[in-house]
Amino acid sequence: MKKLNFASDYTEGAHPKIIEALVSTNLYKTSGYGTDEFSEEAREKIRLACECSDAEIHFLSGGTQTNMTVIDALLRSYEGVIAAETGHISTHEAGAIEFCGHKVLTIPHTLGKINAEQIEKFMQSFLADGNREHTVFPGAVYISQPTEYGTLYSLSELQKLSEACKKYGLRLYCDGARLAYALGSKENDVTLPDLARLCDVFYIGGTKCGTLFGEAVVITEKGLIPHFFTTVKQHGALLAKGRIAGLQFNMLFTDNLYEKIGSPAVEAADRIKEALVKKGYTLFFDAPTNQIFILLDDKKYESLSEKIIMSFWEKPDESHTAVRIATSWAITEQDIKDIIDVF
Repeated sequence: MKKLNFASDYTEGAHPKIIEALVSTNLYKTSGYGTDEFSEEAREKIRLACECSDAEIHFLSGGTQTNMTVIDALLRSYEGVIAAETGHISTHEAGAIEFCGHKVLTIPHTLGKINAEQIEKFMQSFLADGNREHTVFPGAVYISQPTEYGTLYSLSELQKLSEACKKYGLRLYCDGARLAYALGSKENDVTLPDLARLCDVFYIGGTKCGTLFGEAVVITEKGLIPHFFTTVKQHGALLAKGRIAGLQFNMLFTDNLYEKIGSPAVEAADRIKEALVKKGYTLFFDAPTNQIFILLDDKKYESLSEKIIMSFWEKPDESHTAVRIATSWAITEQDIKDIIDVF
């Protein structure tokens, strides 16, 4: 029996509308590096969706490249970035931020989230340190929407974080690798215009949300990062065939596809969670997006691992393992039925 694959949300290729557009324009000759007409059209659609007419939009190759490029561009050489200890830049990016010369200043989390009070406390402690000139200065705050735990920042939480950052002159940067799944959640109250209003920079994830590859960086204030195009190239994240990324986002922002594409995955996750709880399984914690976290005894984990590709999450004790199952924009009714049956 072939294993069911629920390891992540980027195991499939791309949305059919994107594939159709790529095929139909395959032999077009366009200028490179994102200066083509498809990319320009995508930028204008994203500005409209974000209600941010002055936004600078750049298409980068992937999530890690995006995080390291943006954070490096936002910070001075002696500055670091505040992030949850579970943040992607803190755990699963192979030290990419540190490789660029910036320390990730980690703080405790609550199901992946940090809050304005923590930023206040961190900054007050930093400013009270008589030796701070010998230390790494905090220059930005990194969050993700959704978080690594599939949880969501509410509009109120994001507003308070933004206010705290402005108070202390910190840039607020939001990683939107799975942003479509946040927008597709019934519990979400943060819109694209909210992100554009409250963050200095954020990115709209494509790789995990229906594209073959690529992320769209939104710099909400024109000129905030001088020569960002050159910085992208310096970090190896600039695509010569930029029109491939631009065209994909052009399609994602046609007829509000991006704001709809995550909903099937979230709805599927809810159905799977409900069925598994009815079968007697215990959720490690409940997340409102497309990631399901389940607590299994080790024997059950071993037997299920023979049938399902899942992501190891953590080992809370000697006899249990927490795992993650991720649904995607491409999930089918048969996928849902199969995983419920196997459990």
